[in-house]
Amino acid sequence: MQDLAEGVARFQRDVFPAKAELFARLATHHTPHTLFIGCSDARVVPELITGCEPGELFVIRTAGNLVPPHTPGADGVAASIEYAVGALGVTDIVVCGHSACGAMTALAEEHDLSDAPAVAAWLRHADASRARTAASGDVPSLVRQNVLAQLANLATHPSVARALAERKATLHGWVYDIGTGRVTHLPTTATAPAA
Repeated sequence: MQDLAEGVARFQRDVFPAKAELFARLATHHTPHTLFIGCSDARVVPELITGCEPGELFVIRTAGNLVPPHTPGADGVAASIEYAVGALGVTDIVVCGHSACGAMTALAEEHDLSDAPAVAAWLRHADASRARTAASGDVPSLVRQNVLAQLANLATHPSVARALAERKATLHGWVYDIGTGRVTHLPTTATAPAA
């Protein structure tokens, strides 16, 4: 906790004053251009990877960068998607997987998750990803297929489907390699056509 307290002190002393004008504007304006859906993994930092400033990305982080398909009822992921797309009007939506993903490794290597029932239940949102992956144990392939499956799930959300149909948003699939810093853009089919 001491490291965090020291980090806050450095932020208040060094970072905030240097960006005071930006933070003053952000205090009254929230207009991110991109919804970034990534993994909860601490090694994946969306703003760092993309070089974005505060306020440019609306970020959702879930284990395995999973996006449940739309269903009626309360759901934190769905509510965040709906707000980003419907209220904030983001124009780009990125689903970003990554190398060495613990969630995808657990699925690819069929780890015993009986001691983690909530994790096991959550990872069922990757069933389509597993079905699309030819070789058992192939984590990199599962990571790629999972990004594509989550893009398909994302398109089931009414706000996203509407934005795609109206050509107001585009979906993007990325895979971030932690060891090299490389970002691979995956071909997607659920994007809005160019206007």
